[in-house]
Amino acid sequence: MKRISLTFDNGPIPGVTERVLEILDKHAVLATFMVVGKNLEHPAGQALLAETAAAGHWIGNHTLTHSIALGDNPEPGYATHEISRTQELIGAHAHPEKFFRPFGNAGLLGPHLLSEEAVEHLQRNAYTCLLWNSIPRDWVEGEDWVARAVEHVQAQDWTVAVLHDMPGASVGRLDEFLVRMRDMDVRIEQTLPDPVLPIRRGKVAGLPDEYVAGRAGR
Repeated sequence: MKRISLTFDNGPIPGVTERVLEILDKHAVLATFMVVGKNLEHPAGQALLAETAAAGHWIGNHTLTHSIALGDNPEPGYATHEISRTQELIGAHAHPEKFFRPFGNAGLLGPHLLSEEAVEHLQRNAYTCLLWNSIPRDWVEGEDWVARAVEHVQAQDWTVAVLHDMPGASVGRLDEFLVRMRDMDVRIEQTLPDPVLPIRRGKVAGLPDEYVAGRAGR
């Protein structure tokens, strides 16, 4: 049986995240929400964070500003602040694994993902780095993200899909997609497979050198 784990990046965003939560609840699906810290710096964002966690969804850290990939900014303290400040804002809603997902520049995997400082901070503070193996590009207007996601599910045993709870992304066709998964007899799981967790509770468990700035070719 094929499996899929759903993750939602870039929220919480009022007017969107609530709708995503309603659709997931309708289908009895639990997911992981990778939140952006700046969206939690106001009461509406904090209220949505609490609602998401109360519904049983897992909460993870997707940087503070979601602006410059950690591996692309060598300034000392940048990576630490992007991660630690967001974790402070998540507070007690954080999953015990302390999930962290780096900003991937439209879902790309490469040396821009992490800096040496970021890796050291994740290890020292027992974070779990959560990557992905499916980017359906739900945020791109005019692209059939549902069809692309279905292709990804068909091509691998366990898909970890990155969707988005932001305007113009997954919410318009999320119900349709979940129906497709049910009709295909795909099992939707909240658990996550080891291959997308290159750092687990601070311990490196298969982090490719090419995902860390400056390591490739050493």
